[in-house]
Amino acid sequence: MSDLIDLFAQSAYNQELLENVHPGDYENPDPADRYNLVVIGAGTAGLVTAAGAAGLGARVALIERRFMGGDCLNYGCVPSKGIIRSARAVGELRRARELGINIQGGYEVDFQEVMDRMRKLRAQISHHDSVERFANDLGVDVFLGEAKFRDDRSIEVEGAVLNFTRAVIATGARPSTVSVTGLEEAGYFTNETLFSMKEQPERLAIIGAGPIGCEMAQTFQRLGTQVTLIEQSDQILRKEDSDATGILTESFHAEGIDIRLESQVEEVSVSNGQKNLTIANRSKIDTLTADEILVAAGREPNIESLQREKAGVESHKYGVVVNDRLQTTNKRIYAAGDVCLKYKFTHTADAAARIVIQNALFKGRSRASALTVPWCTYTDPEIAHVGIYEQEARDQGMEVEIFRRELREVDRAVLDGETDGFVKVLVEKGSDKILGATIVASDAGNMISEITTAIVGGVGLKTLSKVIHPYPTQAEAIKQTGDAYNRTRLTPVVEKLLTKWFAWTR
Repeated sequence: MSDLIDLFAQSAYNQELLENVHPGDYENPDPADRYNLVVIGAGTAGLVTAAGAAGLGARVALIERRFMGGDCLNYGCVPSKGIIRSARAVGELRRARELGINIQGGYEVDFQEVMDRMRKLRAQISHHDSVERFANDLGVDVFLGEAKFRDDRSIEVEGAVLNFTRAVIATGARPSTVSVTGLEEAGYFTNETLFSMKEQPERLAIIGAGPIGCEMAQTFQRLGTQVTLIEQSDQILRKEDSDATGILTESFHAEGIDIRLESQVEEVSVSNGQKNLTIANRSKIDTLTADEILVAAGREPNIESLQREKAGVESHKYGVVVNDRLQTTNKRIYAAGDVCLKYKFTHTADAAARIVIQNALFKGRSRASALTVPWCTYTDPEIAHVGIYEQEARDQGMEVEIFRRELREVDRAVLDGETDGFVKVLVEKGSDKILGATIVASDAGNMISEITTAIVGGVGLKTLSKVIHPYPTQAEAIKQTGDAYNRTRLTPVVEKLLTKWFAWTR
């Protein structure tokens, strides 16, 4: 905890952040006799749960051992998207000549300015998640410190005992560790420390090509660092559609990122201030020299210090065990967010918190399995997905049809010079029921919401063909997949009947 506070205290912007998310002079309140709801963890799931419950009139306590806002605000979504925006500007500048713009004298990336901009905006956003807002404006009793269950109806924090009718575990997750000889001694970054980086490395090795690894690989490469991306599987973003990752892989190669697939770091050593990575690729052993290492090898739940066994809360390696209503094995205690969910996204944590409010406070029957969860990797182009994948459907024995529109066939994408991408929609065979979709485009994260809305609303692909889109937009590709579906309804029999009809009516 003290190490992270030291990292946050590097600049005036970080000091502003710290005053919002973990003020040093804050004194915990005297606890109430009993709370309707005690929430452990002030990340997205905890904040939404606490704010929503308090807004309905419940007496709520919120406990946070580190920083209000959790991973997303402090070292996740917010800071990463801040520097991704700067890297996108570099991408635009590099393409300026093909757009008819001559940038005489080139351009210069100021890494410290990029990081300071991010820290300034993060501090600005942090007011929404601040101790002051929750304690003073929303009426939540905020406690800073380590939470431990005393029994199945009470929690201790900093010597105070909080009795509850219902409780919520929303302690989130942290970066997974990797077992590599010499890595600890050499030192490395995770997403929790990356955004406190003081000096830009000339060479950066990234272990893990999931969303965080890929986003940061492209970002640092564009900002001027030579990046090597190391991944155990045979593709980057191994869970994504292979057609989508193929396009992104080509983009990464074109930008100069060194991608090592089916590779594993065996050992790290340090010499002359440089970090030497021994990498195994099948039977081949290679050595890579880097200035810094980023470990982006997934996430694991924060459950160790809760003394959950005293409350009868069971767990497994993926986190707290919950049922479909997000109840733990203690029916008085619920969980939400990365500590229990398969999909570890901010927006999923938000949705789960709303389920918990209904079920914990009002004996609701809302179910997590009813959620339709989209996601996006914010590379350039972005890769967004919702529903099931084609291979996943086939593995389940489902008969499906694919409707796909290439961006090179979409006028706006051609005009933007962004033709590397597509919209792919998966439907149930013999129906227009949408089962899933993948979009690869510069703004795929926004585009996927139209298809997500269709799935949630039970709207089929043929209906999307009726939606009027402004011309020209890249989102027209979604409508055009609907048009493609409609053309399949023109069977030979229907075509023959229409031919006769038009002949008779001429």
